[in-house]
Formats: sequence, structure tokens, C-alpha cells
Amino acid sequence: MRSRYTLVGGLSARLSTGWNTGLIALVMLLAGCTAMAPGIQFSAARSTAGEDEQKIHPQIRPITPALVSAEREARDRRVADDIGALMLPPEPYRIEAGDVLGIVVWDHPELSATMLPPPAAAGAGAIGIAASPMQPGSGFEIDQQGMLDFPYAGRVKLAGLTPPEAHALLTKRLAFYLRAPKVTLRVMAYRSKRVYVDGEVKSPGVQPINDIAMTLTEAINRAGGMNPVADQSRVMVTRAGKTYQVNLPLLVQRGINPSAVMLQNGDLVRLPSREDSKVFLSGEVSAPRALAMRNGRLTLNEALGEAGGINPVTGDARKVYVVRRHDQESIVYQLDANAPGALAMAEGFELNPKDVVYVAATALTNWNRTISAMIPGSLPTAVIATTPAVR
Repeated sequence: MRSRYTLVGGLSARLSTGWNTGLIALVMLLAGCTAMAPGIQFSAARSTAGEDEQKIHPQIRPITPALVSAEREARDRRVADDIGALMLPPEPYRIEAGDVLGIVVWDHPELSATMLPPPAAAGAGAIGIAASPMQPGSGFEIDQQGMLDFPYAGRVKLAGLTPPEAHALLTKRLAFYLRAPKVTLRVMAYRSKRVYVDGEVKSPGVQPINDIAMTLTEAINRAGGMNPVADQSRVMVTRAGKTYQVNLPLLVQRGINPSAVMLQNGDLVRLPSREDSKVFLSGEVSAPRALAMRNGRLTLNEALGEAGGINPVTGDARKVYVVRRHDQESIVYQLDANAPGALAMAEGFELNPKDVVYVAATALTNWNRTISAMIPGSLPTAVIATTPAVR
């Protein structure tokens, strides 16, 4: 009994030992295709050094109740640290360089900037008032050294003082020349302190800090409020080179008023879009897709449910992976969905933005796809080819 068999890559051979020998050869071929099976392949951590580069494969960490508890504690601790650094007691406004003061000395209009006559027109040759830094209606500006030039009082350092403190100091200096001077001092233009609001707000830009305490909600409201696509769970506050993340819905849930988050001079507030907070599902799920997080929260169980679950035909429930980028390294978590209590662990395991959830294929699925790529036709066709012809 002789029959012709067509093998991989056009190789042909004649097997005279019957269909059993052909079937054994096919099984050996399938077993050898494991190394070149399609799809993402995860293995144990190892390091291989080449001439030009060194590739390090991340270690796979199994998702266990202990890991879920540790992740939750680390997340809560990070939120508490961020909020604790931003929740400062409100402070009174302090005058700094660039601020413009309106000062009136009662019964002495010649000392008040707002009572000065208008300057002479350009080219009229006028001197004195036209050359004076005290322009009508402009007030007195604090120079870059934090000093104020005021008649009779001379140069007075007001930087770092509150308006009441500056009022008391100026009154004391004028008392050497005037009898019981009555002084009114207020800040006409707040130009020394500002915060920057960027991202998904209606009017991004600079917001000056005035005598009203600048809170996070105040800055957002001054910028016109949030756009509908703003991610309220990831409000970024950058201060002195360090970025803090504020989850507004979580604060409200915990009974913390977001107005308690105080901003300082030079802070940058950025509201990212929800489109930047997606989780990606791929592999053997019923509907691979990118999912937007809900108020900054999405569990592994919810993500798999949104994707239609693990494909019951091709997916390997023992190999559900979560690939996460952390600082300069990648971390891979693995969930065995067949284990008891796996669904509870998946519900407690929270995902981060940009996480990739990947469900691996079964070994049989990988073999079938490999053979289908190498031999025109499906695996059943290859099995039928091993059956000897009947004569």
C-alpha cells in the first residue's frame, strides 16, 4: 500500500507504512510548532545580552488575594500623600514685586497717586509730574527689589507683608513728617502671583491670585469650568517639579471638600481628557477594544465583561495577562481564571490607564493557526491528507 503525502514547504515523501505512520508524523510536526506559534508569548523572566543591546523580559507576577490587597493599600497611600501635600491652610495675601498699590493720605491729596493731575503731552517739555512714576490712576508699583517709593516715607520694603502690615508700616513712616496721618492702602492690581490652568477647560490660561484664596475649584471655575470630555479623576497639579494627581469624585465620595486643595504661586493645573485614560483589551476575547475608565476606576473583571468575556473556544482562561508600564520597566500580572475565587480577585484588581489586558490562546488554537499559516487549508484537511487511498 503506497500513497503520496504533501508536507510543509512543498516537501514530498512516500510513506509505505500506512496511515498510522503519517498520523504520527503529523503529530510530531504539530508538537514542533509550539515555538513559532502566533500571538504574544510570555515566559519566565530571563536576560539575554547581545553585542549592541540587552533585552530583559519582565517577571510574571500571579494575581493573588495578597497582591490585590497590596495594590489597594499602595493606591490609597498614594492618594493620601498627594492630597496631604496640597491641603494647606489658607494664607492671607502678601504683597510682592509687581503688585500695584492704591494709597491715599487723607487731607494730603498731593501724596496720592490717584489725585495727581494728568501728565503733560509728549513734546510739551513738561518735567516733574510727567517724569514721576506716580501716574494718575495707576497707583504705586512695587519694584523688583520689593521696595516702594513714597513721598516723605522714602523707600520702604513692603514685599512679603500683608496689606494691613504694609498699611501699618507706611503710617508709621509718615508719622515722622505728618501729624496723625490717616492712610488708606489697598492692592489695585494683583500681578505678582499666578497659576496656570491647561487642558480640558473652556478658557485655559493664566489665573492671577488675589486676596481670595486660590483653591483648585476656584481656579477651574475662573477658567470657565471643565469641558464634557474632561477626566475629573486625574486632575494634575504640578508644583516645584513634582506632579500630584487629584481624584475629584473620590474626594467627594470620602467626604473631602475639593475646595480644601490650595494652590500656590507657579502651580500648573492640567485637566486631561478621558481619551487619555483608556485600557486596551486584546487576544482571545470576544470583542477586543479600547475602554475608557469610569471616573478613574476600572477593574479587570469589568474590562473582561465589557469585551464580552474570554473566548470559550480559543481562549486559555489560565493565561489572562495585564501588562503595565511602571517608571522605566514593564510589569506583567497573570490571572488564572480557572482558579477558585478568580472572579473575586479580578473584581478587586484595579487597572491603570494605558494597561494592556491580553488573553492568550490555547495550545491547540496556536497549533491550528500555525499549520493553517504553513499549509494552505485547515487542520482537518491536513489530517485527511494522511489517510491512505483505498484501491
